[in-house]
Amino acid sequence: MKVLAFNCSPKAEKANTSLILTPFLKGLESGGAEVDLHYTRKLKIRPCSGDLHCWFQKPGTCIHKDDMQSLYPKLREADVWVFGTPVYFDGVSGTMKNLMDRLVPLILPFVEFRNGHCAHARREGSKAGKVVLVSNCGFWETDNFDPLLVHMKAFCRTIGREFAGALLRPCGETFRGLLELKRPLQDILEPRRRQAGSWLKRERCPGDP
Repeated sequence: MKVLAFNCSPKAEKANTSLILTPFLKGLESGGAEVDLHYTRKLKIRPCSGDLHCWFQKPGTCIHKDDMQSLYPKLREADVWVFGTPVYFDGVSGTMKNLMDRLVPLILPFVEFRNGHCAHARREGSKAGKVVLVSNCGFWETDNFDPLLVHMKAFCRTIGREFAGALLRPCGETFRGLLELKRPLQDILEPRRRQAGSWLKRERCPGDP
């Protein structure tokens, strides 16, 4: 199983997002997955121009020549996409939204009905894989993730992939504080690793809302 993962926090490896995403990905690897992790902060990804060049002028090919060109083949071939992001103003981080907007070349301009709802057809050569969300939020209430979850499920419907579930962790700065104080966090991190490994066998993400 090929897993393409993105850490979409501006803080990259130092982010609270990494504290959750890293053990989850290690769990997937222990279950036999081939994991390819990228940090959007380190990628050069221009904003989508919105001219739909990739639909009509040169179908399936984006006009921008940046790091997305090397990511498109991986995105098409991956069985699972994993997006790690902090909650920014009730949604994804800016770099993640930029990445999502640039996925238009993977779908066709035609509209089809799936489960009674309009969606785009996948372009030939793109897998009908799964999407997993890993996110953290500074606030305590778990309902702060609700707008993000709605967005991700709609995104999956449009892109033609299954939303497999979400791994969510509130109290992000408190979580970071415990780590800096060298307090034991294995009771939080170890289940993420174990659950990820078992998810490959049952094809369900831990924390699926």
